Amino acid sequence: MMRVILLLLAVTVIAYGITDQHNYLIIGGLIITLILCYNLYQLVAKRFVEIDDFFEAVKYRDFSRWFNEEQGTQDIRKLHRGFNIVNKTFKDINNERQAQFLYLQKILEMVEVGIVAYNLENGDVLWVNDSILNILNLPSFKNIRFVEKRRPQLFEPLFETYHTNDRSMTLEMKDEQLKVLVSNTIFQMDESAYKLIVLQNIETTLNKNESEAWKKLLSVMTHEIMNSIAPISSLSETLHTEVESKRNHPETYDLNLEDLNAGILSIKKRSEGLMKFAKTYRTLNKVSQVSKSRILVNDLFESIRNLLIPSLNQKEITLEFKNANPKLEVDIDVHLIEQVLINLILNARDACEGIANGKISVSAEKFRDGLQIKVADNGIGIPSEILETIFVPFYSTKKTGSGIGLSLSKQIMMLHNGRIQVQSIEGQGTVMSLLF
Repeated sequence: MMRVILLLLAVTVIAYGITDQHNYLIIGGLIITLILCYNLYQLVAKRFVEIDDFFEAVKYRDFSRWFNEEQGTQDIRKLHRGFNIVNKTFKDINNERQAQFLYLQKILEMVEVGIVAYNLENGDVLWVNDSILNILNLPSFKNIRFVEKRRPQLFEPLFETYHTNDRSMTLEMKDEQLKVLVSNTIFQMDESAYKLIVLQNIETTLNKNESEAWKKLLSVMTHEIMNSIAPISSLSETLHTEVESKRNHPETYDLNLEDLNAGILSIKKRSEGLMKFAKTYRTLNKVSQVSKSRILVNDLFESIRNLLIPSLNQKEITLEFKNANPKLEVDIDVHLIEQVLINLILNARDACEGIANGKISVSAEKFRDGLQIKVADNGIGIPSEILETIFVPFYSTKKTGSGIGLSLSKQIMMLHNGRIQVQSIEGQGTVMSLLF
């Protein structure tokens, strides 16, 4: 600022000298003006040199340079301080990017999914991890033309074909066929286009899943068949005892033919339901519709009552059914919903076992535009920490349980466009609700 004021004064002196025709003022003013202009030029040039040095450092990404903030004029020190702040910011950003890159690099190296990215124009590899090299049994390569020369049968399906969606394919290797899942995408970086290919070996996974599927299927079928056979066996034994009593004491023992007929019909009906269940479960994932029929809720309850009352009486557990509306009907696949109710009642039975005055209540009522059936018990309840997992397939807290009863019940309710919900307080009981 002082230099500008002095320059203005020098110019004023020259103007005054010209006006009053004082040559010594003109000459003196010119000399001072030239000196001040030269000094001002040096000052500005020095700052431009400082700025050029800073831009040069930025150009070559040399953010380690430190500009002296303790020497020089006040404005130079301020300029240096600003340069150092910018350098520090860029350095922090660069360090953060390098850390993220190393983190991503480590992740990509550790995953079992093969990844390769390359330049679409010249084929230069931007990134390749060890997984894809192991899957394809290739050494590290810098350009995809190496694969074209080394494994031409792999080049076209992997690098030349664009897969818009994930696609499974069989790759012809030297001595084997490899089942893989391939997906790719194209992205732009600077002025170049790159292709990213993701390759996953699914041969082992498919074999393992197939084996596990068979094991789980056998476990499911065994569990559900036993759930139906147990009450059938109990009811059969009761009927057998009645018949034997009549045979041994034909004159004194009064055999109730109606009870006998009702028991036999219950066994027949549940056996038919079990056959229907087995056939339906075999194709459960493919079923889009169920065989629905309209049935009175009381008839549904009566069928379950006849089947389960004998076995529950043996364990001194009370089973009661409640329905305030005798005309209440529901559209369901009777055999499948019977299977769901049997599952829920037997779970309630297990929860009440060993408890004094064990009680299971099955009730039905209108719910919004549909129907709600509740199976409530006063058993031990379900711990809150596992409430979210009870519908997970094959999760069970029972030593002999397979963990598929509730998950299968949930699937059957989904086939009916319904829901199954649970409310439980540990030590007080559980309420399972079927919402249609």
